[in-house]
Formats: sequence, structure tokens, C-alpha cells
Amino acid sequence: MSASFVRSVVPYTHVEQLREARAILGLEGEALIELSRKLDSRICDALTLLSNCRGCVIVTGIGKAGLIGQKIAATLSSTGTRAYFLHPTEALHGDLGCVGCDDVWLMFSNSGETEELTRLLPIIRNREQPIIAITACDTSTLGTQADVTICMGRLIEAGAHGLAPSTSTTVMLALGDALALVLSQMKQFTPQQFAAFHPGGSLGRRLASVQDVMRPLDQVRVAHESATIREVFVKKSLPGRRTGAVILIDDEGRLAGLFTDSDLARLLEQRRDDQIDRPISEVMTQQPLTVGPHAILEEALQVLGAKHVSELPVIDDERRPLGMVDITDVVGLAKDSKPS
Repeated sequence: MSASFVRSVVPYTHVEQLREARAILGLEGEALIELSRKLDSRICDALTLLSNCRGCVIVTGIGKAGLIGQKIAATLSSTGTRAYFLHPTEALHGDLGCVGCDDVWLMFSNSGETEELTRLLPIIRNREQPIIAITACDTSTLGTQADVTICMGRLIEAGAHGLAPSTSTTVMLALGDALALVLSQMKQFTPQQFAAFHPGGSLGRRLASVQDVMRPLDQVRVAHESATIREVFVKKSLPGRRTGAVILIDDEGRLAGLFTDSDLARLLEQRRDDQIDRPISEVMTQQPLTVGPHAILEEALQVLGAKHVSELPVIDDERRPLGMVDITDVVGLAKDSKPS
């Protein structure tokens, strides 16, 4: 009886794991770079169909390609193009009823031979609806039936066995993003419109308008520029957490300057105590940085971070103060806006 040999399994070392992870990222990255070089006018044809669409973009795919399709549908929707994902199997079992006559199809399939998609093709053709295909090659069933086919090329999937969709889905995702974001530019989609679609969470707050998050004027210390520093700080106290600056106005109620707690501390450090009973206009910051009420908060945060200031007066077109953006109110968001 021959002796049996047991194959020992040698576990990955950290070095081997790191090498493999880098190789996977490198393979997928190279596929994207190669595609960016080969991309031709067919993507422009696809963009023309999408921009002329009077209905919705119906995104579909199955398996991993379907998951990519769901993400692209969400990206289109959030960047100014009405879109939703329709599962091809559900479409064949009644959900085609939600498809309008002016809709455009965006179909994802690496092979271009996915049964559930190919069964849809004659139905869509009978409806005379445009089809944009993102697939490996234009000789597949999907590739030949689509009005516009964007070819990814035959890709090598990452990993030891090259079986799991990886490189192909990465390329699909990037192509979908390219379509959605260029289309958004074509439609001149604004940050304000983007904000309207993202009201929740920290992103929603960053994209809110300044007037929605500023401290209104009745919660800000405001004084005439002729008042003394002592008068300003004794008489202009407010309940609650105070701002770190005083807005100073002229005789016509327009912004004349800004005086901060740091300015006061600097006077005391320099032993200029006599200045406290003199007009605040002598030491205020004239023509301080300001922001308009309809600017998005992100713009204000960028100014706060780049200029290393803590307060931004909010003014109207006639330079009349409306409120204040104070860094203490947006400190968490401001950290993300500081230049690296």
C-alpha cells in the first residue's frame, strides 16, 4: 500500500497579499487607461441620444452588471437626468408597463448574450425605442441590435482564476459615470440643482444655500462704526452662543467693517488699553471678506478654509448685512474644506 501524501497549504504572507492587491488594482487601472485611449465618437452618439431623451433613461442589466446599472441610474438621477433601473426579468413579467414611449434604454452586459436582455431586444425594437449598449464587442447580439454600442473590448478579469466580474464591472462603472457626468455638463446642471437633489446628510448641508444656514441678523452683534469698543462689547451682548465677531455698519446701514474677538485680544496683548474707549472704526477690518445669501455653503466653507478666517458677513446686493456664517456653527464641515 503506497503512502499517501498530504498537500500542505501555505498561507499568504502580508507581502504576497499586498502584491496581489496591487496587481488587481493595476490590472483594472490599466484597463481604464487603455479604454480612455480607444474611446471614440460612439460615446458622443450615446450622449446625443441621452440629451435628446424626452422621457426617462431605463437602465438594465443582470447580475453584477445589473448592480452597476443600479448605481448608474442613481448617478443619472442625481445629476439632472431622469432615470431608473428596471430588472430585465421583472420587465418580461409585467414591469414593461412602466416604460414610456419617449424613453431610452441603457443596457449593460459584458458578453452581450445575456438571455434576459436578448429576449427584451425584439420587444424594445417593436416599440421603436433607442438602445445604448455597453458591452465587450459590437458583434454580440446586444451589440448588433443596439443603436449605439460602446465597446469595452475583451477584458481580463482580475484575481487568481479570472472568473469573478471585476475588471469588466470596473470599466462599466467608469463608462456609466462618464456618460452621466458629461451629460450633466451638457445640460448645464448647476451645484444649486445638485443641492436640491441632496438635501440630507452632511453633503446636503454643504450644498445648502448660505441663507439657510447663516445666523440671522437678530442673532449677530451689530454696531455703528462710530461706537467705542467698550460700548460695543458692553451693550451688544446676545443670549445663547455668541459669534466671534461684530458687524459694523455706516450711517446708511451698509457694511463698514468687522471686529473680532481676536482683534480685541490683540489690543490687550499690545497693552493698547486706551483704544478701548475710542471709535471701533480705527481698528476694525475694513472691506472684510463677505458672501452672498444665495451662494452655496460649500463656497463659504472654501473661503473660511483658504483665508483662515472664522466669520463671514452675509450681505445683499447693496452691502447691507443679512447675517453671519460663523465657523463654530459649521466646524465639522469646514474641516473638510481646508486645502490639503
